[in-house]
Amino acid sequence: MTVVMCPGQGAQKVGMGKDLAERFPAARDTFAAIDDALGTALSRLMWEGPEDRLTLTHNAQPAILAHSAAVLAVVRDRLGTPGAGAGHSLGEYSAYVAAGTLRAVDAAMLVRRRGELMLEAGSQRPGTMAAVLGLVTAEVQNACTEASGPDGLAVPANLNAPDQTVISGDPAGVIRAGEGCKARGAKRVIPLNVSGAFHSPLMAPAVDGLLEALAEATFADPAFPVIANASAEVIRAGLDAKRLLADQLTAPVRWVACMQAAADLCPGATFVEIGPGSVLSGLLKRIVPGAKSMTLGTADEVERFLQ
Repeated sequence: MTVVMCPGQGAQKVGMGKDLAERFPAARDTFAAIDDALGTALSRLMWEGPEDRLTLTHNAQPAILAHSAAVLAVVRDRLGTPGAGAGHSLGEYSAYVAAGTLRAVDAAMLVRRRGELMLEAGSQRPGTMAAVLGLVTAEVQNACTEASGPDGLAVPANLNAPDQTVISGDPAGVIRAGEGCKARGAKRVIPLNVSGAFHSPLMAPAVDGLLEALAEATFADPAFPVIANASAEVIRAGLDAKRLLADQLTAPVRWVACMQAAADLCPGATFVEIGPGSVLSGLLKRIVPGAKSMTLGTADEVERFLQ
């Protein structure tokens, strides 16, 4: 049995997916279909850069989804029906592509719109994020509560591992919360280069626009359970998926709870990371010790899997 994991923003890099397109017609066709749907040469940006353009939220999000979708197009028959799936932030859309809830082209258009809305919200009320390493989430929450005031909010945004939490909010609040985390024993607090305070109340202006885009999209019921970021609940209906994808903008990514739920649902499963990088496989080791994992992102990895 397998559990599908799909990566989120930060996994993008110039050259991503090019080897897949060169070696597998199904991957090449997926990139071409997404380029057509978006009306832009996203694949060329992925393969040639420049990096500063690829990193922009409204480009990085569909690029990472396109990479995951291209891998899925190649491995779907060999993969069979997974026991469960989950994706980190925008990766949740990729997980719904894997589950047949969304077509890849529709998901790419949704995450492009999501990225645009998040960028707009970030320009309306500039915010920032920072990764806190070596401190339990409860202590990070306490530091954020203490740091938040009229001149600045800070909240836990990505609950990535028991000892790794990303905080998000107004710059002043995040700086104060980071200092509070260090005072509580955090090993490091690393500012992140982002265009807004993602997964925080500062993203509220983006919600209505995303709800409109989600309402227009066709969501089938997933072929296997997908675990939602915002609640860590098991989703079996397309309508529930829509609701929780909207909630996800302002709610924390409960990744620890998502992985624990997947492990409970699929005991002994192999977790398969589909898309660029291996960040989620690294986090899994700290959340579910002993869990088996593999990555399917490069053409060589995909070829080995198919054999």
